[in-house]
Amino acid sequence: MTSLFRLATPTAARRLAPTVFALLFLCILVLPARAMEVQTVTSAKGVTAYLVSDSTLPIVTLDFSLPAGSITDPVGKRGLAYLASGLIDEGAGEYDSQAFREHLQDLAIELHFDAGRDTFNGTLKTTTDNLDEAFRLLRLALTEPRFDAEPVERIRAQVLSSIRRDDEDPNTIAFRAWMKEVMGDHPYTEDEKGTVDSVAAITADDLRMFMKTRLSRKDLSIGVAGDVDAGTLSALLDETFGSLPEKANLPQVPKPVITLTGKTTVIDRDIPQSMAVLGQKGLLREDPRWHVAYVLNYILGGGGFSSRLTEEVREKRGLAYSAYSYLYPFRLTGLWIAGTATQNARMGESLKVIRDQWRRMAEEGPTAEELKDAKTYLTGAWPLRFTSTEAVAGMLAAMRVNDLPPDYIDSRNAKVEAVTIEDIRKLAKELMDPDALTAVVVGKPEGV
Repeated sequence: MTSLFRLATPTAARRLAPTVFALLFLCILVLPARAMEVQTVTSAKGVTAYLVSDSTLPIVTLDFSLPAGSITDPVGKRGLAYLASGLIDEGAGEYDSQAFREHLQDLAIELHFDAGRDTFNGTLKTTTDNLDEAFRLLRLALTEPRFDAEPVERIRAQVLSSIRRDDEDPNTIAFRAWMKEVMGDHPYTEDEKGTVDSVAAITADDLRMFMKTRLSRKDLSIGVAGDVDAGTLSALLDETFGSLPEKANLPQVPKPVITLTGKTTVIDRDIPQSMAVLGQKGLLREDPRWHVAYVLNYILGGGGFSSRLTEEVREKRGLAYSAYSYLYPFRLTGLWIAGTATQNARMGESLKVIRDQWRRMAEEGPTAEELKDAKTYLTGAWPLRFTSTEAVAGMLAAMRVNDLPPDYIDSRNAKVEAVTIEDIRKLAKELMDPDALTAVVVGKPEGV
């Protein structure tokens, strides 16, 4: 899970010998320099993973994802998947919470889980000396979690504390309200952590039922990177995941209905700086126009100081420290979101500039120079994502989730390079809808 559950626990990485860190740095320099051979490994029980085998370091990382995120939580028990993700490594099989954590630490094994709106995820990192034991502990966490009273109440208290902090955070308030504004009561609008009342209502039996009914071999998306060959991995996949049910009992979640009014809603808070979230419909990840949209968004607001929104809002007018946009592809819908934060007195002008730039991009598209600069950055930065086994395994698992082919890591830059200015202008006219750009502002904004 996130660092919320590890505040007092040193990571296994801190205990690795300095020589291992030196070798890791060498690996960081070497990995991006060559093409990655991605193997598809399918076990005897039908568990499939993408594998990048690399013996440079005696380290293996596995990343997995299942479609068992918070949108599958029962009504009244929102936060179930998230709470389960924080507890399944707090005691499993013959190990109580303390013994399980100590065993991981003694062997320098990193194991953590997390849950988002769409997915339930896990990551395992180990040295090859402890490969078999690391995978055994992962199996225990997935198939024999204990949910003893002490860790359940301890982790529940941490989640409740985090929820209460979020309830007072203007950025979180704005995003939640915006989601409700555009998607009504759809499960996507519920925070994955749940609410104070819903988390308080979750029992150990609820957690056990989640683990029994939501996980399955069929729905696994797995990526593995490091010092392991295909044959060894195949056996480990069956030993680790083979006892999971073939299919999960997942509730049917309808696609959300997106309602965009083009209006701005203000949530009054007595704070000196207002926070704004704006957005419209986006694309699903599997849309064939995805890479066109990705480049378009980089130019508009995803490129930091290189983006139009930053240039117009911050550099030219000094209205805010940052203005940004990003594509948000859920499994059932896609959103395109923008945001900024500024003094109350300047929020009205900031929103107008963002809307004006949205309209300008929709009508004119980018310039040839903007497209060239975007391609240069996006293709040049791509190899820098793969400087560790964790990064590679995470990308491989994401590729499995999104049904991307094994050669995607090597072919992705060609897809970006293939984007033309005509492609972007066409998509901008089709997808961008300035009049539908709906906003929520938290604070005491003026001129809104």
